[in-house]
Amino acid sequence: MKQLNILKTMKNKHSFTVLQAFFVTILWSSSWPIIKFGLKEMPPLIFAGMRYVIASFLLLVYVLFQPKYRKEVRSLTKRWWLRLILYGLVFYTITQGAQFLGLLYLNAITVSLVLSFTPILVLIFANFLLKEKTDLIQILLVVLAIIGALLYFLLNPELTASSWVIVSGTQQYLLPSTTIIATSWKIIGLIIVIIGVLANAFSAIIGRSINQAKEVSTVVITSISMFIGSFVLLIAGLIIEDIPQFSIISIGYILFLSIVNTAFAFTLWNYVMQKLKALEISLINNTMLFQITILAVIFLGELPNTIQWIGLIIVTLVGLLLPIFEARKKKVKDELSNKET
Repeated sequence: MKQLNILKTMKNKHSFTVLQAFFVTILWSSSWPIIKFGLKEMPPLIFAGMRYVIASFLLLVYVLFQPKYRKEVRSLTKRWWLRLILYGLVFYTITQGAQFLGLLYLNAITVSLVLSFTPILVLIFANFLLKEKTDLIQILLVVLAIIGALLYFLLNPELTASSWVIVSGTQQYLLPSTTIIATSWKIIGLIIVIIGVLANAFSAIIGRSINQAKEVSTVVITSISMFIGSFVLLIAGLIIEDIPQFSIISIGYILFLSIVNTAFAFTLWNYVMQKLKALEISLINNTMLFQITILAVIFLGELPNTIQWIGLIIVTLVGLLLPIFEARKKKVKDELSNKET
């Protein structure tokens, strides 16, 4: 009886941890409509830079108040600082800057769909850079994801309706004051987001190598790399963009994204990463495309047509299936290596 109670308690704790992980993805997904609203008042690079500078400052304060983390920071070698600088520049300066710029010109669903191809690019990069072999099932899933994206972008009956629906393929009915973006700017926005996806995939490879070393705590890596990358991003924004007049609403957007959706969410995510399996983390994280789509429909009035919904569902399913097959592949590989030893 006592053993059953222990098992029940463990199961309840695991379920609660899974709920916490989903809660983080909901927070991150909610950032997208908030960013879209915030971009009406603030330029993208300054907006993104302020969000992550404030969040990283809060995380750094936490790190410096913890003796064990302070010791880690002091013991960082020159090699580690270079790796953290590179990671910060790629993941925060380029990736986040591109995301905010992309959201200035494109709908949230479009940007989210393109960014959802990050795991696929990571798979391709790992195949060439880390010599990780890709099997037939993974290749078929990649092809399926590309078909889903083509359904969203190309096989769209709205393409001939007017020039501004090209690329996004959606119309915003709930926000009549929304400025209609010219097709040329939407194409530029798409190119920017693609650059961001490439940077995001590259940063995932860098992040994997950094975390696999297990020499530095995740919170130290996150806080330092975020501060470096966001500081450069903010400086770039201040040089390139006009400094806006911040309203109470825009300040509220920045503070909510910084404190809740970044500092708090990243801290909670680091916690659940320690409790859940890598497969569970990947599956939960890959539900964000669908979450963002639903939020964009509700709050931004982005209305995909039937063909586009099919494309989005296909890409979402691929995002959920890829980590499952990767986990199985890793398990088989581990079993074979154990038998050899």
